[in-house]
Amino acid sequence: MKFVDEAIIKVQAGDGGNGCASFRREKFIPFGGPDGGDGGDGGSVWLVADEGLNTLIDFRHQRVFKAQRGQNGMGSDMYGKGGEDTVVRVPVGTVVTNVDTGEVIGDLTAHGQRLLVAQGGKGGLGNIHFKSSVNRAPRKATPGTPGEVRELKLELKLLADVGLLGFPNAGKSTFIRAVSAATPRVADYPFTTLHPSLGVVSLGTDQSFVIADIPGLIEGAAEGAGLGIQFLRHVARTRLLLHLVDVAPIDGSDPAEQVRAIEQELAKFDPELLRRPRWLVLNKADVLPADERQAVAEAIVRRLGWTQPWFLVSAIARENTMAVCQQVQRFFESQRQAREERTGMAPGDVRLRGEDEAR
Repeated sequence: MKFVDEAIIKVQAGDGGNGCASFRREKFIPFGGPDGGDGGDGGSVWLVADEGLNTLIDFRHQRVFKAQRGQNGMGSDMYGKGGEDTVVRVPVGTVVTNVDTGEVIGDLTAHGQRLLVAQGGKGGLGNIHFKSSVNRAPRKATPGTPGEVRELKLELKLLADVGLLGFPNAGKSTFIRAVSAATPRVADYPFTTLHPSLGVVSLGTDQSFVIADIPGLIEGAAEGAGLGIQFLRHVARTRLLLHLVDVAPIDGSDPAEQVRAIEQELAKFDPELLRRPRWLVLNKADVLPADERQAVAEAIVRRLGWTQPWFLVSAIARENTMAVCQQVQRFFESQRQAREERTGMAPGDVRLRGEDEAR
C-alpha cells in the first residue's frame, strides 16, 4: 500500500435541533400551558488514534465527514433526540491543524486517544422555558445553534525511537534490512526509498526499539527540494538519529562534506534536531581494503571534529551492525534509568494530572 502522510479533510458537526412552541391541549383543558420541548444537541466529530492504521490513504477517497443533526423538540414536553457523533479513525502519530488559522488542534500519539475536532450545535429551547408570572402563554422558542465546520490538515509523523539520516544511496535501507525484519526496497540509484518504513530491532526479551528508514535528504531539502519536508517531519519525534554516510562514495565526493550538508538542512528546518543525540555510522566499509578501513574512517571523524559516538560498518555484509544496535539499546536504557531517578517513577507508574502541583 502506498504510504500517504498528508491529507486535507472537512469536518462538519451536526446542527442543534430547534426548540418547539406548543401548548397543552386536552379534553376539558382548552387553555393548557406551554409544553414545547427542547431540540436535541447536534452530533460532534471526533478523531481517534488507531494503531492498526499506518497511512492516511483512505482520506484520498473520503474527504468530508458529517455528524448527525439534533432532532427538533416536540409538544407534550418531548425533547428532541441528540444527533449521533461521527468517529474518524486516524493513525497514531497524526498531527491535526486547522487549515484556516494554522493552529495545531491536537497531536494523537497513543492508541485510543480521542480528539474533538468539531463541536455539535446546542439544541434550541422550547417555550416551556419562557413561561413566567406575566407571560402564561409564551410563543417564543429558540432555534438550535449550527455545528462547527472546519477544514483540517492531517499530517502523519512516524513514531520511531531511531531515525536514519543520510544522502540517497547511503545504505539506510540496507542497514534496516540487516538489523530488523523490515524489507524496504534496495537498489543502486537515488531515492530508492520513496516512503517511510519502520523496523523493530529485537535484542532479546523486553529489549527492542523501532527504527525508521526514511527517504534520503539532498541539499535544499528544508526549502522543499527533493522529498524535502516530507522527510524532515518524520525525524521530529525520534529520540536518537543515526547519520549514515558512504565511507568511500563512488563519485569521489567527500563524506565529511556530506555530513555538513545534512547538518545545514537540519538547522534550517528545526535547530532542535541538530541538538538531538546523533551518532555517525560510516557505511560500506567492505569497499575498502581491510587494512585501510580504520584509517580512512578516523580521518573523516577528525575532519568533522566529531565528539559523539561513531561506528564503521558494512550493512550489506552485516558487519558491526548489531554492535551499533546494542549500543543504541544501552543508550535508551541509561536514559530510562536517569528518568526514573529524576522523577522517582518506575515504568508503568501513572501520575494524575495536578498531582505535582498539589505537592
